[in-house]
Amino acid sequence: MNWLLVFIAGMMEVAWASGLKYADSLGDWVITTILIAFSFMLLIRSYKTIPVAAAYTVFVGIGTVGTYAVGISLGEPYSMKQLFFVLVLLAGIIGMKTFTKKNDAKMEGD
Repeated sequence: MNWLLVFIAGMMEVAWASGLKYADSLGDWVITTILIAFSFMLLIRSYKTIPVAAAYTVFVGIGTVGTYAVGISLGEPYSMKQLFFVLVLLAGIIGMKTFTKKNDAKMEGD
């Protein structure tokens, strides 16, 4: 369940980070501020059972990959080299999620 919170928080980060470029009114900034607050509240809640380093890494990775994808879809320039490294980042995110144990057990090596 807490990984779902991290995912939702990451998607909210994509929304607010992508919207920063277009925020030019008080209403836009209020929405942005609310999204930031809720994304971090969900992330902090996930820390109850997920190690902070893993949850934050996945959160930031989702935000990075998602914001990059939104930028491309809105016509921002990209290159094949950038896409390669975004895929490497995505592999790291999946690895962090896959190989992270919950805080229930002691984590001393694998």
